[in-house]
Amino acid sequence: MSFQPLVFSGVQPTGNLHLGNYLGAIRRFVQLQDDNDCIYCVVDLHAITLWQEPAELMRATREVTAAFLAAGIDPKKHIVFNQSRVVQHSELAWVFNCVARMGWLNRMTQFKEKAGKDRENASVGLFAYPTLMAADILVYRATHVPVGDDQKQHLELTRDIAQKFNNDFSARIAELGVGVEMQVGNETVNGFFPLAEPLIGGPAPRVMSLRDGSKKMSKSDPSDLSRINLTDDADTIAKKIRKAKTDPDGLPSAIEGLTGRPEAENLVTIYAALAERSKEQVLADFGGRQFSDFKPALADLAVEKLAPIAGEMRRIAADPSYVDAVLKDGGERASAQAEGTMTSVRDIIGLLQG
Repeated sequence: MSFQPLVFSGVQPTGNLHLGNYLGAIRRFVQLQDDNDCIYCVVDLHAITLWQEPAELMRATREVTAAFLAAGIDPKKHIVFNQSRVVQHSELAWVFNCVARMGWLNRMTQFKEKAGKDRENASVGLFAYPTLMAADILVYRATHVPVGDDQKQHLELTRDIAQKFNNDFSARIAELGVGVEMQVGNETVNGFFPLAEPLIGGPAPRVMSLRDGSKKMSKSDPSDLSRINLTDDADTIAKKIRKAKTDPDGLPSAIEGLTGRPEAENLVTIYAALAERSKEQVLADFGGRQFSDFKPALADLAVEKLAPIAGEMRRIAADPSYVDAVLKDGGERASAQAEGTMTSVRDIIGLLQG
């Protein structure tokens, strides 16, 4: 017996979704659903580690859901829900707070970046964010998680938590007969939680700002010209690409020629990802040409690929009752799976129930 393959991932509802969210996450979610059982979550509990205006949080939760659906995720075949509907996420997160070590969390670089110099005023939730992320994944005993580079460290912590839980309660897991054989290095061991594998990569795992190729495209950037929002119409998409920062040189014919040219590399990466081609193939077509030729081609491609999604997002978002019904149905199905896990977890750790 082995763990059944299952893909889990989530997106925070914190402001406008942009091209980086689509290429780095949502499009991969769509592709993975063809050959895998998938659970996709709008992680609203993660969002409140920083203060959120309540009405905006609800709007953004529906918007992320609309983006999932508009991009092509099938909520009937797979599960789409918002995290706060499934209370077992929070319950397992508390168990993992008691399994994880302070030293592990202190090493998390994303907390240091988000808390900055005002660490003492950061919320406990922001510090403990990675244990909730571990619970999100492991409450379904998911085996694969598509994540960006910035979440890789959190997934490594998820594996550490799973392994420590399995080790700490190995005798009880064996006694109850709820373990599954798995390979850890060269050793076959029996454990309750899988060591989830990250799925990192794809054509554009990291899309950079259109105004500064050294910074990641971000919804928090004060300049709207720095990103292409998934809700942008065709004219806005084209205008932002026309205004995207470049350098005075033409496009190189070989990929080595992009070294030290972050803005050029970013635009080539975006084109390659949207066209589902390699950067080498893009440069074979455009090498030696100026950005005055390349930008219109990129704008046309971006409009072709993104404008239909934006239109479908607007159509779906205009019917909040439909979005809420999708989330309710997904939440009920997710809760049933999560409760199966938590029933075993309570037995394993000795919590009376029933």
